[in-house]
Amino acid sequence: MIKKITLAASLAWLAAGCQSTAQMGDATMELLGSWHIEQVYDRPVIDYSPAKLVFEADGKLTGNNSCNNFFGSFTQDGANLSLTPSGATRKACVDALMDQEARVVDAMPKVKAAKEQQGKLLFLDADGNTIMILSRL
Repeated sequence: MIKKITLAASLAWLAAGCQSTAQMGDATMELLGSWHIEQVYDRPVIDYSPAKLVFEADGKLTGNNSCNNFFGSFTQDGANLSLTPSGATRKACVDALMDQEARVVDAMPKVKAAKEQQGKLLFLDADGNTIMILSRL
């Protein structure tokens, strides 16, 4: 009887481990593509803002900080995520967009993890705080 319970528990544990790995792999695939930035820190982005991130399969990261286009790279290992912006255009925009862009630029290097919640992509800092919320374009 004990052997059957131990075997059943072991199989359940193994199945849960396999399921977790599949979810991590699915998370990687779900990240790829274009995402509209909806919120940075505790402030929503300006209506009709062009702020977006584009994740490509080769690890390239491009997008728009709110006013300027940028490029860089990203790495993902399961839920762990690192964004590395490398360069950007240098256009001037209205003050509200420039302020929003400064928040986006400040937040991107602080991203340490990502999770999907209710169809949104949440970026988390090292303490687990949500610092950006995105939706698929």
